[in-house]
Amino acid sequence: MSSPSPLSLSLDARQTAEPAPTESTGPQAPPIKILIYQTLISFLRAACSARVSGRSRNQIVRLQRILDGYLISMSSESVVDAVAKSLECRKTLLEFASEHGLTSDPDLRHSLRADEGSLVTHITSIFDSKAAEHDVLNLEGDSAQCFLDVIQDALDRGFLMAQQHAQKAHRLIRKLSEACDKLPSSLFITGVSGRGEHPTFGGGFGSVYHALYDNKPVALKVMRHFVQGSELREIRVKLCREALIWKELHHPYILTFIGIDQDSFPSTLGMVSPWMEHGTVLNYLKVHGRSTVDKLLYEIAQGLQYLHSRNVVHGDLRGANILISEAWTACLADFGLSALADTTSLRSTKRSGSLYWMAPELIDPNRFRGEFLRTPASDVYAFGCVCIEV
Repeated sequence: MSSPSPLSLSLDARQTAEPAPTESTGPQAPPIKILIYQTLISFLRAACSARVSGRSRNQIVRLQRILDGYLISMSSESVVDAVAKSLECRKTLLEFASEHGLTSDPDLRHSLRADEGSLVTHITSIFDSKAAEHDVLNLEGDSAQCFLDVIQDALDRGFLMAQQHAQKAHRLIRKLSEACDKLPSSLFITGVSGRGEHPTFGGGFGSVYHALYDNKPVALKVMRHFVQGSELREIRVKLCREALIWKELHHPYILTFIGIDQDSFPSTLGMVSPWMEHGTVLNYLKVHGRSTVDKLLYEIAQGLQYLHSRNVVHGDLRGANILISEAWTACLADFGLSALADTTSLRSTKRSGSLYWMAPELIDPNRFRGEFLRTPASDVYAFGCVCIEV
């Protein structure tokens, strides 16, 4: 097996070196580099150094040079940059491993797990650093997109299991999404077809179309695409916020979020959810009678309790936003006014929502806490109004 190259030794030395004393007048130490997939690269170097399958000395040298190039190009001077490009680095290294028949090696999986632990450590360090968060929120273009994708991927793969870490990750995704007007790539879907020529429903937010996805009927909720300027920006922010909150909700009595479609209407975005043939709870009771009203109210209460357990305030609970599934169960829908209970997005000078379901403190804030603030308590008041409504 060949010895490590000078390039790798140089990087290792920089990573383990103590920072130079501040009072030193001599040459400053080079910046410490961050390499998240160092263990995986070390494994690949060792594996490619072996003379296997007739691999010649020249072939080994060529592979070592490729890995030395990765060692340099994948190193970063900031934790934010290192995290942002980690997904692409992982993809490149795994493609290299696949090309050379190493994907089934147990040591590769062990190396990958070790590096994923390092990635989590770097991600959580950002949560606790105002300076790092500031750097994140200043990301633009592809760098911002890559960072969003890395954090969302870490959440989806269960790397951020601790509740405090998951909450901070979701919060950072929402803040960066609003700052850069982007969403994690995993939220987008393709293949929505069969859209009706005209919307089935319409409202202040836009329109709902009947369509097909995966050969199943779906609802395509499209934001208004004839607005411009600041209003368009405001609507996009609202849609992105709704999608990010809705995506994380998984409960029998919550309408399922399928994904975001950007192909049906190239100038705007659409949110896709299962088509509810039975319509709203109001339409359902009108057609089928009130024999199941108590069961439906119980399901609505369970759905609302779940939202509050996830620290989410619905903000616009009413009969028109409660749908009936194929299994004849109630599903809470329309999270356009929803927000997390610990965020300032619940505070607004725009009193959006439906007046008849608003708690007194929302109708006349000055008589109470002096600000328009949606809370779990105002959701409970709206639920009481729903009980009367149905």
